[in-house]
Amino acid sequence: MYYSENTVIYNNGKFLKAAETKTDLYGQTLHYGYGVFEGIRAYKTANGTKIFKAKEHYERLKRSAELIHIPFEYSVKELESISYQVLEKNNLSDAYLRPLVYCDPNMSLNKPTKVNLMICAWHWGSYLGDKLLRLCISSYQRPNPKSLKVEAKACGHYVNSILATIEAKEKGFDEGLLLDMHENIAEGPGANFFCEKNGQLFTPPLGNILPGITRATVIELCAKLRIPCTERHIRREELKNMDNAFYCGTAAEIIGIESIDNIPFPKQWSESAGAKIQEAYSNLVREKKLTPQLA
Repeated sequence: MYYSENTVIYNNGKFLKAAETKTDLYGQTLHYGYGVFEGIRAYKTANGTKIFKAKEHYERLKRSAELIHIPFEYSVKELESISYQVLEKNNLSDAYLRPLVYCDPNMSLNKPTKVNLMICAWHWGSYLGDKLLRLCISSYQRPNPKSLKVEAKACGHYVNSILATIEAKEKGFDEGLLLDMHENIAEGPGANFFCEKNGQLFTPPLGNILPGITRATVIELCAKLRIPCTERHIRREELKNMDNAFYCGTAAEIIGIESIDNIPFPKQWSESAGAKIQEAYSNLVREKKLTPQLA
């Protein structure tokens, strides 16, 4: 699904066939989830293949490594250059890039002295599909910020996301919505959350969520589209009075939410602020001509 016999990846200074690349089974990342990664999209635009917000993603990758004490010396410019080479060698334009910083063999719980970098890419459609989502409030909470660095995009953190997604699908929903330790709305397993009331958008503040690159882009688009957007804590009880909602993320892009715990939102998606954001985001990442509102 992700690679073929011809797929080329970057691994520690070399471009190698994915099917022939090996890793050590004693790695700290494999055993303890001690590594960091990014999810980045490239798009075919009128100006050629462009990686959307590559700088911001690689700055976050370096910051994630720093937060959990993983030494990582690559510069942002080096990482961008390697990424474009990976796309070119695989003849990819619309693609998903996955950089992974993983640790050497180490069965202790000590900080690593040497780490590795892998960057791969594949064609990936809409991560959560194209239909409006049916969510449920998850029984799993986002981790306590005092238990780990929640703002780091670390491998091991995603066990929490996997459990929430499995639970939701086993209950017949498309995805879960997680709360924080104070029972406020936090985020989805792999996406940030926005909801709408009377034409205004609300989104949970930083502190208990991953600071999403797409989330930041949505907030920027709101300013350009003159859609009021407020970062604040949202109680689960408030959701039943909201008009609409959506998820956003690099993999998910912008996707509307039909209902939460089988309670549908009253406003049609096509009439929502989220739908305007969805269109503006699609135009932005593909470098299409901006609408008059965005010009």
